[in-house]
Amino acid sequence: MAAATPTPDRFRLRVHLDHANESRAMIVVSFLANVLVAVAKTVAAVATRSSSLRTEAVHSWVDVGNECFVVVAARKARRPADEQHMLGYGRESYVWSLFASIGTLLLGAVVGVWQGVHELSEPGGGSDYVVGYAVIGVSFVLEGVSFVQTIRQLRKGADDLGRDLFEHALATSNSTLRAVFTEDFTALVALVLAGLGMALHQLTGVAAYDGVGSILIGLLMVVAAVILISSNGRLLAGKPIEPAQRARMIAALRAEPEIECVAFMYSEVIGPERLLIIASVTLAGDHTQAELAAIMRDLERRLMKHHYVGLAVLTLATPDD
Repeated sequence: MAAATPTPDRFRLRVHLDHANESRAMIVVSFLANVLVAVAKTVAAVATRSSSLRTEAVHSWVDVGNECFVVVAARKARRPADEQHMLGYGRESYVWSLFASIGTLLLGAVVGVWQGVHELSEPGGGSDYVVGYAVIGVSFVLEGVSFVQTIRQLRKGADDLGRDLFEHALATSNSTLRAVFTEDFTALVALVLAGLGMALHQLTGVAAYDGVGSILIGLLMVVAAVILISSNGRLLAGKPIEPAQRARMIAALRAEPEIECVAFMYSEVIGPERLLIIASVTLAGDHTQAELAAIMRDLERRLMKHHYVGLAVLTLATPDD
């Protein structure tokens, strides 16, 4: 059997392990918070018989399951490039993130909304409200800790790319970061809805408020899932970079002293916070063929030192270009 052809150095995808370690820490914090919150909500849902809390318990267990998909996605994205996958395995992470989003959509629509409708048609009594409020308060703190951790990591990327926080959360190519942010944000909003539904039920004696709270939580899960499905779908299809990023990348190329002109530049997302850069350039001065090859390889290596550039391929432009 013929030996596998090694990937040339110029085509070795660069993976930045410092950011991978930060993502791993963020996932661990989020996972632990979700497990604790899910257990607490389940106990409270049984004690209070609140429809909103039952939906919230399901919401948290869905988040726990999604974290497992997120872990797989993060591990897949870190696999190094080989001769069969010269652009690496980054896009595979979007497949696993897509599975998690579909699960949220189905369970949010079926369980959350159905429970709320059932509560409206067959109102039940509530009890032990103090337990419910205590669990909601503790859950809010735990989810808040995870959310703050996610915000810190998002802020770094947003500052690097000149985006505001929410814009970066929706536009980032890091599906793991976007999924955890969306889960934490929706969890905090859902806890407020559950608390309001339970409080209005207690104050008025009308169980419909609890049912409406459950429906709203289910719809919130559906909206979050649709956003994540749409984002992962675009990344799987091969999303080009935004005009502002493209302009900065062209400016970075032009800033290199060896480059006289950038005739063509194409860039595409190939994984979490990884871009493929293909450019056609003209070089200043007269050089031999060997010198041209050395200069081009050196330029590629310098480009790939940038955090977001996973692979850079430069070619010489023709006079017609």
